[in-house]
Amino acid sequence: MSNESLANLLKEERRFAPPAELAANANVTAEAYERAKADRLGFWAEQARRLSWETEPTETLDWSNPPFAKWFKDGRLNVAYNCVDRHVEAGLGDRVAIHFEGEPGDTRAITYAELQREVSKAANALTELGVRSGDRVAIYLPMIPETVVAMLACARIGAPHSLVFGGFSADALATRIQDADARVVITADGGYRRGKPSALKPAVDEALDRPGTENVRSVLVVRRTGEETAWTEGRDVWWHELVDRQSEEHTPQAFEAEHPLFILYTSGTTGKPKGILHTSGGYLTQAAYTHHAVFDLKPETDVYWCTADVGWVTGHSYIVYGPLANGATQVMYEGTPDTPHRGRWWEIVEKYGVTILYTAPTAIRTCMKWGDDIPAKFDLSSLRVLGSVGEPINPEAWVWYRHNIGGDRTPVVDTWWQTETGAIMISPLPGVTEAKPGSAQVPLPGIAATVVDDDANEVPDGSGGYLVLTEPWPSMLRTIWGDDQRYLDTYWSRFENRYFAGDGAKKDDDGDIWLLGRVDDVMLVSGHNISTTEVESALVSHPKVAEAAVVGATDPQTTQAICAFVILRGSAAEDEGLVEELRGHVAKHLGPIAKPKRILPVEELPKTRSGKIMRRLLRDVAENRALGDVTTLTDSTVMDLIQSKLPGAASSED
Repeated sequence: MSNESLANLLKEERRFAPPAELAANANVTAEAYERAKADRLGFWAEQARRLSWETEPTETLDWSNPPFAKWFKDGRLNVAYNCVDRHVEAGLGDRVAIHFEGEPGDTRAITYAELQREVSKAANALTELGVRSGDRVAIYLPMIPETVVAMLACARIGAPHSLVFGGFSADALATRIQDADARVVITADGGYRRGKPSALKPAVDEALDRPGTENVRSVLVVRRTGEETAWTEGRDVWWHELVDRQSEEHTPQAFEAEHPLFILYTSGTTGKPKGILHTSGGYLTQAAYTHHAVFDLKPETDVYWCTADVGWVTGHSYIVYGPLANGATQVMYEGTPDTPHRGRWWEIVEKYGVTILYTAPTAIRTCMKWGDDIPAKFDLSSLRVLGSVGEPINPEAWVWYRHNIGGDRTPVVDTWWQTETGAIMISPLPGVTEAKPGSAQVPLPGIAATVVDDDANEVPDGSGGYLVLTEPWPSMLRTIWGDDQRYLDTYWSRFENRYFAGDGAKKDDDGDIWLLGRVDDVMLVSGHNISTTEVESALVSHPKVAEAAVVGATDPQTTQAICAFVILRGSAAEDEGLVEELRGHVAKHLGPIAKPKRILPVEELPKTRSGKIMRRLLRDVAENRALGDVTTLTDSTVMDLIQSKLPGAASSED
């Protein structure tokens, strides 16, 4: 699609109706909104019946001690049974659960019957290692099937797991092991990344040398790369030696619906990570329902692919628990989208006939930068629903995604949710919603969300403010692990009786919600709140800009100054008038107040391995501070390249 065509499409056609065939056969219709509005708790009780319970719950929600919710508290179930065994018992054992694609090109097709056997063996192995219900298990693994097996094995025996993203440093791993007081760590010798082995076990060894990790008694190691691995006798054990010799028989035990399922750590403003606690029945109910509803999943025919890493909440909810609870067939890919070539993702879509694709805006914009010709080489006609997750998606990327990947026929579901919410909260429904590029639009049936001002008053249509959730929801976090007060202070103190998500948002003239990014990514410039997302979107709409990241830097005159880092499209030249041209373009789109004070063209932006832009590091550069931790970056040398350009950076003082 040419830049001119994209601009015309954005200008002329701002709404996209659902395809008629999809709408006619959609899993969820408009009636669901009315049903949930009339009886919200009855609606969620109905969704809980999607699961198999050993003891059916009689009480939907206990909100007697807000904000500490208990959903389906007198019900009992086993999460792993719901994700695996019940499908085998229903005669679906031969259905492929996971098509695994290793980065080097190795593949595995794992059926539900095979997954049941592997999870049972892993559960028996953990039991042999002394893991009991309530014990925490830290998991530090790459994107391989054993990661899913390990998570389900923990759920099977009632041991809460704490996944740590494989890109985190030994220090970050140690902090999470300490806080959760993990007794076992499951890791691998390494994984494959960008065409070569990337070791993981050394970080575990280093982490376990830190004070506070003494309670770890065993390290279970998956052999993935075959590289030489340091070994601690009496503590370390190979997965294939312990797990493979176990019995394939294991009887899952039912646990209370509020039994802890996992702890997942997310960044905190104090620097200490927050251990977000999710429990079993409510979480699985909402993860399964939203996966069914938002992606219009037809498990008999669909091949689903979420490109996230399992180490993030998207991987928990929409690679493991939601899809497997629904009996889905999915793709799991180990590596990066440009290894060994930039068409790898689209090659995988073609190979497996992927019908539903769920990915991040940063990945979409990267593919835009690489060029339309790359996806055009592959047959993507199997795709019928596209999803976006992780941050607000700018309209240009939304339209490019639908046109170049979806062939102008697929709905795009732009989903808003968080680690804390556990599952999708705001999203179009693919068979119902007339979609608007860049907008998450409306809360899902059963979810209560709105936008308020500083005084907690709901803002009128056409205005902006803070996104809040006004009623409890099944997959909500229950607390911060070991720190109820921090839970109260972080999420419930800003607005009385309302969960403050930490995100800015606006309502358009129709009342639809547009996310503006984290509140700390909303800049205060001369008394005006300006969203980094809006400035980034304006920059990316310029034909010379492929990607942009915007931060607010402290400024004595305006409180904050807008600083932009941009990657140019392949044919664009970094000429003398470029910066002023881009500044003028932003001013035209958003007004003079939003004109960046500094624009710095760069070759690449600092990103984590999950694709998130590390704006914190860009703020350090913009304010001439020493760089913070760069260990989670895909390529830490990016920051050296950015800093090397600073002496010649163009800026303006007006």
